[in-house]
Amino acid sequence: MKPRHWLRLPPLLLVVAAMAVWAVPGSAAVMAPPAHRLTAAAARATPSCDPTASLRPAGPPQVTPGSFMAKVRARGYLIAGVDQSTYHFGYLNPLDGKIEGFDIDMVRAVAAAIFGNPDKIEFKAISDAQRIPGIQSGAIDIVAHTMTINCARLQQVDFSTVYYAAGQRVLVEANSLVKGIADLGGKKVCATTGSTSIANIKAALSHPVPVAVPFWTDCLVLLQQGDVAAISTDDSILAGLAGQDPWTKIVGPRFSFEPYGLAISKQHPDFVRFVNAVLQRIRADGQWAASYARWVGTPVPAPPPARYKD
Repeated sequence: MKPRHWLRLPPLLLVVAAMAVWAVPGSAAVMAPPAHRLTAAAARATPSCDPTASLRPAGPPQVTPGSFMAKVRARGYLIAGVDQSTYHFGYLNPLDGKIEGFDIDMVRAVAAAIFGNPDKIEFKAISDAQRIPGIQSGAIDIVAHTMTINCARLQQVDFSTVYYAAGQRVLVEANSLVKGIADLGGKKVCATTGSTSIANIKAALSHPVPVAVPFWTDCLVLLQQGDVAAISTDDSILAGLAGQDPWTKIVGPRFSFEPYGLAISKQHPDFVRFVNAVLQRIRADGQWAASYARWVGTPVPAPPPARYKD
């Protein structure tokens, strides 16, 4: 007899699901179109947009007088919007109560460059839909949250250079016959509100039925309970979900390009340049590779090259 689905929820998910989410002002969903399929309005507004190009560093990361970084240093900590439920990228470790992962390593490198101490961070656990409102309101200094850079989002916030390149795939039950997004026509497929993943599901030629929830762990519970046929999002996120549930598998090829960047307010271009200097340094000194090996695995590829628009 097959065990009841709810018994499969791993201890990590039980702890994460129980955590309260920090709410930011105006947390309405941001339904951004996928990077490769902009809306006509967005295309007209950004005729020459290259979503992967960011502001060039002014040199090595330095905290100059009067800069946004100097204000952060005077405050005493960096405020970072992060995920707490994406295994390996941003998740709450139930053994020590700390948030950790590849995304977290990126923002810790930024804190280290400002303070000389990577622990000078106040983490704010937010949903996908809260990322842009949190930056725009000034409640968050930086978002490190498996966040895809695209031209529509660049009209609302700035991004660092790309620090990780993912692509959307599909997660299903281990005994499922589904081989990819093309097999999910008319079937419920889960993704988070405010993610590019939900927009990509809606745009799929097979016409799956998108189901939007606040967190990826919510999607996993729905899949375990048989309420959806699949979860579809970046393969980086799916790998974490599959790592928490051995009764699932990732199927199909990538059907989108999802370049991750650290989101920053448009009011602080000096901070964007500073963060890009930090990313350039950790690409060169081996920190990026060490973090990738720890959280994503080996072999370690070359980091995504930095592209600049000025």
